[in-house]
Amino acid sequence: MTPPLWTPRGSHSSSLLPTALDRRTFLRGAGLGLAGLAGAALLGCSDDGGDEPAATAATGASTGEGTAAAGGALEKTELRVGYLPITDSTPLVLAHGLGYYEEAGLKPSDPTLFRGWSQVAEAFQARQVDVVHLLMPMAIWLRFGQNFPLKLVAWNHTGGSALTVANDVNSLQDLEGTTVGIPFWYSIHNVVLQMLLRDAGLEPITTGDPGAGQVKLVVMAPPDMPPGLANGSIAGYIVADPFNAVAEVNQVGKVLRFIPDVWLDHACCVAVMHEDDVTNNPNWSQAVITSLARAQVYARENREDAAKLLSTDGNGYLPQPRPVIERALTHYDIAEYGPTGAIQHEDWDTERIDFQPFPYGSYTEQLVRELKQTVVEGDNAFLQDLDPAEAHQLLVDDRYARAAIEAAGGVDRFGIDASLTREERIDV
Repeated sequence: MTPPLWTPRGSHSSSLLPTALDRRTFLRGAGLGLAGLAGAALLGCSDDGGDEPAATAATGASTGEGTAAAGGALEKTELRVGYLPITDSTPLVLAHGLGYYEEAGLKPSDPTLFRGWSQVAEAFQARQVDVVHLLMPMAIWLRFGQNFPLKLVAWNHTGGSALTVANDVNSLQDLEGTTVGIPFWYSIHNVVLQMLLRDAGLEPITTGDPGAGQVKLVVMAPPDMPPGLANGSIAGYIVADPFNAVAEVNQVGKVLRFIPDVWLDHACCVAVMHEDDVTNNPNWSQAVITSLARAQVYARENREDAAKLLSTDGNGYLPQPRPVIERALTHYDIAEYGPTGAIQHEDWDTERIDFQPFPYGSYTEQLVRELKQTVVEGDNAFLQDLDPAEAHQLLVDDRYARAAIEAAGGVDRFGIDASLTREERIDV
């Protein structure tokens, strides 16, 4: 039986219906077809894993005035989280499973699972959920292409994706004349895949049958990708884990290239909220983002335990068993993947997936530049006049992430530099 488009975790049916947003309108536009915590201090994670009072909110923000709230009563307590069943969702659902939202004074519903990105966006736009993780290019498209009032408030993770191919595909050139699945036109997956194809002398197309020198791209829901690879309807797919790990464990495919090995510590998914919540409910917003950052620290420092909690062997946020999720969170073996070319930059010293909340401006700006030369279905004219630096200022509010980093024990807990600046490294 086909799973529903969205399902509250643990439920067999959904009362959520697409109300404020007409589905056809969304698809046509897409071309797709956190009050303070208990007391006056924010809770963070101490070095020994316990809770400790955190510093007050940091000054400085990409947008807005003043600073993020450092305490006081929550403007509201309800929290509705939406997510896709991918490891990119880890902080949002771990914060639920570990009780961090409740410790922050929030009253969360069970997170709602969606099968595809369009459904996540529909529910968010219809205000059926308060916070979701979105593909960062998708957040750009919604904000500037659809003029939807959202704010990117934190990164959800870095890395976490790969290009997985059939077992008889050994190079990008072997994809000539085939079809490859992507999760959404506005995705880092589509951006990076097209970088790789151009470097290999291949042209990405979106319609018709692929000919000589061409690769056809099709949008697929991530859960449909491993079956599509297994039955031969696609020659590969580029997507977030655990669906790459699924192909490996089931031996229906192999990783041809890890995406964090192409664009170092890139953000695939980001945490977004409605702009009015970010503006009018600063204590609530801070509680959410501080909870998310705590969960990121937990995931970084307790990967195996996190995998168990996420999997069907634990809370079941993700519909795969522990070995698959654990592989997706931990398995980045240079000895295994170096000889095949799946990892080509051992000196980058990165992970298959990692977690930190700060939304770097350099990344937003470079991503906008790359999107301008990425083939998508539908009207992308909005990109042509979009200034990269201005886009970051309008899209991102980093106040809550700055305060959450302090609350969690500082930048060292996330393996990032104290300057909160960086230069982007891309090498196909």
